[in-house]
Amino acid sequence: GALRPLVGGTAYVKIDATTIAELFARLIERYPGMEPHIQRGVAVSINGEIYRDNWGTPLPEGAEIYLMPRVPGG
Repeated sequence: GALRPLVGGTAYVKIDATTIAELFARLIERYPGMEPHIQRGVAVSINGEIYRDNWGTPLPEGAEIYLMPRVPGG
């Protein structure tokens, strides 16, 4: 979706990471344009379960992960 242009338009990327925090660090390292979006806030879906702030959460091997920009409002 909205973050796809920042990774060259591809539908997915493969990143080796053990936690959400490490995933963010590696994404920023590889795709610096992602940093402002990550800093503003993203929700992370790991195998269909959404995480919003627990960046120490371990990533299961082979997990399907989606990053979604947070939508303001209530």
